[in-house]
Amino acid sequence: MKYRTAEASLRVVVSPEVAEATQHTAQGALVPATSRMIDLMEIAAARLMKPHLRDGESSVAVAMNVTYAAQSLRHPGGGSTMRAVASYNGISGRLHRFKINAFDETGLIGTAEHTRAVAAERRLTSVARRLAGESTVLMM
Repeated sequence: MKYRTAEASLRVVVSPEVAEATQHTAQGALVPATSRMIDLMEIAAARLMKPHLRDGESSVAVAMNVTYAAQSLRHPGGGSTMRAVASYNGISGRLHRFKINAFDETGLIGTAEHTRAVAAERRLTSVARRLAGESTVLMM
């Protein structure tokens, strides 16, 4: 791979209504959703892989093994920026492996080993239509 790393970031701002309904720590800080961190990790890996896909190809997540390094905290009414940096770890057939680190303003908050597969967009569309109950025709 030409590029060895890729990055994705997200600025999270909590409205007063959401802050009121969210679980707080003893210090009054909010803990962001795990799904946000994992979303960023996937986006970073997909961005790193995208320049290497051919026309009509896409990448899909196959596996994600997440480990938490520290709690990410943000204060009610304030904002927080989370960032994920993906590094390429190699390929095995159609499977691409990545090591991903997630950060916030305090430092490292999580790591992941992530695997993505190359998939034909035509095939993905066909499967999605079948699952939705629509008629599909897969042309070779």
